[in-house]
Amino acid sequence: GRLNADNARFLLLAVLIVLYMLCGAAVFSAIELPTEREAKERWEERLENFTRRHNLSRAELRHFLREYEEASVAGIRVDDIRPRWDFTGAFYFVGTVVSTIGFGMTTPATVGGKIFLIFYGLIGCAGTILFFNLFLERLITVIAYVMKSCHERQLRRKGVLPHNGRRGSGTSEVDSLAGWKPSVYYVMLILCVASLIISCCASAMYTPIEGWSYFDSLYFCFVAFSTIGFGDLVSSQNIKYESQGLYRFGNFVFILMGVCCIYSLFNVISIVIKQSINWILKKLDCRCCHRCQRKLFHSRRNVVMPGNVRSRRNISIETDVVNESDTDGRRLSGEMISMKDFLASNKVSLAIMQKQLSETANGYPRQMSSNSKQNGFSGGVGALAIMNNRLAETSVDR
Repeated sequence: GRLNADNARFLLLAVLIVLYMLCGAAVFSAIELPTEREAKERWEERLENFTRRHNLSRAELRHFLREYEEASVAGIRVDDIRPRWDFTGAFYFVGTVVSTIGFGMTTPATVGGKIFLIFYGLIGCAGTILFFNLFLERLITVIAYVMKSCHERQLRRKGVLPHNGRRGSGTSEVDSLAGWKPSVYYVMLILCVASLIISCCASAMYTPIEGWSYFDSLYFCFVAFSTIGFGDLVSSQNIKYESQGLYRFGNFVFILMGVCCIYSLFNVISIVIKQSINWILKKLDCRCCHRCQRKLFHSRRNVVMPGNVRSRRNISIETDVVNESDTDGRRLSGEMISMKDFLASNKVSLAIMQKQLSETANGYPRQMSSNSKQNGFSGGVGALAIMNNRLAETSVDR
């Protein structure tokens, strides 16, 4: 039933995600591993030259580098940067927490800060996810309203809808337009374009101010807007900027708009993925059902089965949820079918039978050829046809 379909959808999605992760791991390993090995070789060579030049031991130098790593985790850098935990830095930090970005360049070091983060993040992340969901609902409403207005204009240009808004000849079109909804693919395309525009505008701001390349700025926008938050590139970390207040406000606005759009886009893409999974399951189900029916037809000759199995409607990717009746389950299991299923699967045969019985009852065709007299089946179908033919032969003999 419904539970089995959900379990099948869940298992298929899990398998696809694992395969997707394996493919991604193979690609990233092939691309990044050679560069990592080259960087490690260069670092070992520099380390060896430094110890030889300054007459230091490897152990002392490694101990010093570990201390620097600890200082770096605490927010100490060689270059001058703004304090991590002043009010503006703390506000930037809580923004990365509640938005689930989590860059990692600022983390609490005290026990009290870590305990407070657990409870603060629990409520903050839940509230932000709720905000994103409500934002998505209103965004879909606005997109649907705009697309519906454009659709109405197209119908008016074609003359299907009256320009004065009254219901005339296009009443059926107006009624169908009332329940009209935009396609999920149009919504996905609009969100993709909106996310791309926001990312390009934000990158044009980050490139001159942060000193990144335009491609690195686009990369940062995706990592930040998608809440992945690697932390290799983080905006607004220098101690001073030109037009610092304006830049920080623009940074906040771009990140907020980008996260909302990308989050909405992810939700729409998840709907498309769910429809694709349903489509795959229906295709697999159809093949399995045809095989099972052929096996049952050959193995159980005494089972009453319809002459032509009801053809399933074409499954498109637009179908999200497909309802299956209990009679379909009984039919696929090889059990006795009900009269309702039998009538539904033999509509053509019953229509021919009804026509022939009607002709026989009205008295035509009364004339039969010699071949039809011999076989006794041309006057109808089944036992009633045989009886009618025999009555016709008796009346002719008389």
